[in-house]
Amino acid sequence: MGDESTILEEPDARHLVRRTGFGAKPKEVEPFVGLSRGAAADLLLAFRPKGFKPTGSSIEKARGKWIKSMVKTRTPLQEKLVLFWHDHFATGYAKVLDVKRMALQNKTLRLLCKGDMRALVKAVNKDPAMMDWLDTVRNSKFVPNENYAREVQELFTLGVNDLNGEPNYTQADIVQIARAFSGWRFDSDNNQPFFREDRHDFMAAFPSRGPKVLYGSTGGFAGAQSFANPEGETEIDQVTDIIFQHRDSDGQNTVARRTTKRLLEYFCHGGWATIDASKKTTIDQLIATSNFDVDFNVQTLLRAIFTHDAFYATAAEAPFAASLPRSVKWPVDFVVSTLRMTGVKGKGRDLVIEGGSFSSLDSHLESMGQILLDPPSVFGWDWEQAWVSSATLLARYNFARDIIMAREGGGRFRPEKLVPLSIDGQPPTAEDLVNAVIVALGLEGELTDAERDILLDYLGGPGTQLDVLNDLELRERKLGGLFALVMQSPVYQTH
Repeated sequence: MGDESTILEEPDARHLVRRTGFGAKPKEVEPFVGLSRGAAADLLLAFRPKGFKPTGSSIEKARGKWIKSMVKTRTPLQEKLVLFWHDHFATGYAKVLDVKRMALQNKTLRLLCKGDMRALVKAVNKDPAMMDWLDTVRNSKFVPNENYAREVQELFTLGVNDLNGEPNYTQADIVQIARAFSGWRFDSDNNQPFFREDRHDFMAAFPSRGPKVLYGSTGGFAGAQSFANPEGETEIDQVTDIIFQHRDSDGQNTVARRTTKRLLEYFCHGGWATIDASKKTTIDQLIATSNFDVDFNVQTLLRAIFTHDAFYATAAEAPFAASLPRSVKWPVDFVVSTLRMTGVKGKGRDLVIEGGSFSSLDSHLESMGQILLDPPSVFGWDWEQAWVSSATLLARYNFARDIIMAREGGGRFRPEKLVPLSIDGQPPTAEDLVNAVIVALGLEGELTDAERDILLDYLGGPGTQLDVLNDLELRERKLGGLFALVMQSPVYQTH
């Protein structure tokens, strides 16, 4: 058991760096070794959000710019949070069909990624890409559209049911929110939202529809919550403020509990998708520690998570690691981590890996099942085992193959930069190379003895010396193959 004062040993520091970023190079892990959990979390969270917009003449180029930003960033936690919110507020180019709007939303998520979640939701409410994606621009007093009114509750804040399985809202609540959000549009020239009174559902114009009220039977309020005071443009924010006061069947703040659960699932492991009494207690402890149910500050909640035992529970070294819950890396995490760990770079505007199939990073990711800026539905991507199929695993293996076959140009695969090619003037042994590759890929202590034996056998068995310094063919074939085998291993596909 530990707390924020617990000192980080190397395995825990590596775990922290990998989960909050992309890979864990030894030089990235070193600054966190010896720090307390609290000091390490503060160091990670100290970044100042930057308003980068991944845009371009095509959506493919926009995706490439975002990927490149993830590879080069000095604040990987920001990119990890933008990915989380991009999935949470899933919006797709397939319907929006405007690169600038998708880029603008990405910038909004980036700037507000660790601040007040209420401000983030209010910004998303009026985001042009979202307004198009979930039909706010098609919601008027004459023809109501309930899409966004449903999803702002189901996906963005409350969830359909609370942690006890009790419903959080009713169809009547969806209708009322749709009324409140009617009349919002955006200027297609400058992507600025604006309010049209002539399209808004004013009570005076529709007395038969009655006053706007929310949560008459759910939410733990003392009676239905009346709003629309004053009517019009401010109603969209009034609704959001009411949602963030919603209480579940235990009397706890619903948004705080659901958001904490999702962040635990994202940063810890997929086991948090299912909640039992113990996990519910942990969620409530984190909320109490961070005061998240009062100020909804994401940074404070993340600090509580990054200092809690729940986060470090899966950081144990092998052989214990094999029995602990692990999380399947998102394709973009797998790709970006590999690029950062190996130093390989995509070439040209399309970021082509110049080896094997000579495919672009965008193409590799699509084959793995993740197209950035175009999630498959309003629900975002399915996580964990859903990332894994015979086709997507083959795509991951092919990517590892292409990485070690990238032998040309400044961004080529250069194993001599990653592992020692001689030790005290002598060729390294199979054990030396296996240990060095495991460290270079950030997996120190995580492979079982059986897995290490397989790698040793591939190099000729224990004690075999390999002259990878002077034998170029041996270096490219065996040493490159060793890197590929480790990158294709189950432990490298997971956290």
